[in-house]
Amino acid sequence: MTTDQPITAAPIPPRPIRTVLVANRGEIAARIIRSLRAAGIRSVAVYSDADVDARHVREADVGVRLGAAPAGDSYLVIDRIIEACRETGAEAVHPGYGFLSENARFARALAAAGIVFIGPPPAAIETMGDKIAAKTAVAARGVPTVPGIARTGLTDTDLVAAADEIGFPVLIKPSAGGGGKGMHRVDRRADLAGAIDSARREAAGAFGDDTLFLERFVANPRHIEVQVLADQHGTVVHLGERECSLQRRHQKVIEEAPSPLLDAATRALIGEAACDAAHSVGYVGAGTVEFIVSADAPADFFFMEMNTRLQVEHPVTELVTGLDLVEQQVRIAAGHPLAVTQADVRLGGHAIEARVYAEDPARDFLPTGGRVLALAEPTGPGVRVDSGLRVGMVVGTDYDPMLAKVIAHGADRAEALARLDAALAQTHVLGVRTNIEFCRFLLARPEVQAGDLDTGLLDRVTPAYSPRTPPRGALVAAAMHRTEERWARVPVSRRSPWDIPNGWRLGAWAEVWTRLDHGPGTEAVTVGLRGTPRDAEITLTDATIGSLHEAVTIARFGARVSRDGPALRLTVDGTQQKWLVVRDGDTFWIAGDGGAWDLRLRPLIDPAIHDAGTTDGEVRSPMPGAVIACFVADGAVVATGDRLLAVEAMKMEHALVAPIGGIVRLHVKHLDQVAADQLLAEVEPAAEVGAAAEVGVAEETKEGGDG
Repeated sequence: MTTDQPITAAPIPPRPIRTVLVANRGEIAARIIRSLRAAGIRSVAVYSDADVDARHVREADVGVRLGAAPAGDSYLVIDRIIEACRETGAEAVHPGYGFLSENARFARALAAAGIVFIGPPPAAIETMGDKIAAKTAVAARGVPTVPGIARTGLTDTDLVAAADEIGFPVLIKPSAGGGGKGMHRVDRRADLAGAIDSARREAAGAFGDDTLFLERFVANPRHIEVQVLADQHGTVVHLGERECSLQRRHQKVIEEAPSPLLDAATRALIGEAACDAAHSVGYVGAGTVEFIVSADAPADFFFMEMNTRLQVEHPVTELVTGLDLVEQQVRIAAGHPLAVTQADVRLGGHAIEARVYAEDPARDFLPTGGRVLALAEPTGPGVRVDSGLRVGMVVGTDYDPMLAKVIAHGADRAEALARLDAALAQTHVLGVRTNIEFCRFLLARPEVQAGDLDTGLLDRVTPAYSPRTPPRGALVAAAMHRTEERWARVPVSRRSPWDIPNGWRLGAWAEVWTRLDHGPGTEAVTVGLRGTPRDAEITLTDATIGSLHEAVTIARFGARVSRDGPALRLTVDGTQQKWLVVRDGDTFWIAGDGGAWDLRLRPLIDPAIHDAGTTDGEVRSPMPGAVIACFVADGAVVATGDRLLAVEAMKMEHALVAPIGGIVRLHVKHLDQVAADQLLAEVEPAAEVGAAAEVGVAEETKEGGDG
């Protein structure tokens, strides 16, 4: 981590807390371990079978296995975590966020075992975990709440009657849980009964509790939250607010501090309300009080809920205050009074965070996965990275798809935005598709640049997003990498002009063609090289050219400059470019020039049989998961749009259909585990059945394949 405003790490005096077990995984576990090390505290990592070699395990002083990969067999097993504390001598547990972080039963079990829970009292967790009880508690302290009806035991009749009094539109919300599950906006009375039925079913299925309440829907809503710290001596301070309005389906993507909406007077008022909310339940530790604020009337803010734990977006608060929140949590849990007063809190500059998810924005944000083949994380003034990534790790579907957070701090918002965009341009996770490019798209939107935000903005602008087309340099880098591989496979004893795959022949050199595409629905591009990898001429032709032999020379590229591990340096159009290139089977993962792409090697097809206008019949998995249904048999005749298979991952089911009509060739069976982009089936056009798929122009045929 590098930043131009270092996080302070004042030494913690010797206290009973000398060893802390981190009951979490991934980037948050690694981030907590970093602060424990700075404070001289021994750290214990826990892990599942899926995380045996994870980054957080490597960085901790001690690691303890919990169980099998599913969280229910490992990270959520309370007795096993307590046993791990006893095995390692841990006096305290930091739960991070997610998993058991807001589980009152866990906090009580630790207390019964004589282990300190670095978090609030169980009663505070329970009250704030029940949205109806939370609204009642904070309202008693004078904290403004959204007009509505919230009490236990509300019937459907009660909700319908209250809606008329509240006024439409209204928001139906479940009392238990969050994340948008069971939440419905209703604009007309006629739609209310059906929405209540749906909300009850969803809440019961997600949380085991179908209790609902109603709130007025706030127009042009912004999601603003306030960070609080409360010690065991009754003192509560706030550390300013964070703007979290850039959300997709109620899940945050970009967060910043402070909010561009609030002025100093409103900041003081909302901070005081957050402290009152914490006082209302006798809160202790670090917590976040969330408010909904109308962009049209910022002074009218309303309590939504309190998260009784560290938040994902806590780094932006750390960067503008200079405080290490994990250090503060440990000090509070050890019984120290707060080291800062409200007057001591000063907000310096601006900070913005982007969450890096294993998901594919081009496919409706479906979860992805794979093995991390190469990794580049940014550095520079004001840049911080909280990451659980390392080369070689497998990103699977057992846990949340968030991989890392990239955070930037600047003297003002404009500088922070620019630094974050530059940092994201340097962030590459080769082997796994991520949302990095989408985050850069968001940051560049004029509404975001102007700070004109609301919770619906991200969903409104998403249709305007489309992935960048790979630049010529990326195509050349892939072709050059492949040529190097082919060159290396020729034994030195056979390196005569006749045996080296560089296109040499008597007379003019021939092109050695590489055909690449960038996923389903994209047109393949052919790249031809003549000469050795160190001194090659490059020819590119678009797939729309009728024949491969009608290639058009667009540019000639100079000699390769150097190789540095996976880094390939080329001179492209007179400009030096550096590309990270790794190959996984038929896929080249390439990063550079402010982006990353996965380019798939395709066979060279004779245009007389399969011209560039023919639709691809491949069916690939949009995400890692399991085949839960096969709707057709191998060899069946299907029409365009017929269902072929269904894949499930992270409780999300996705049906795959035939892209063209023809005969199906299945490559998987029911219950097979599959990787993202794995070939599951192919549909052979009826006119081509029995015809050769590849013919003469493919130099692969002459040279025995690409191997």
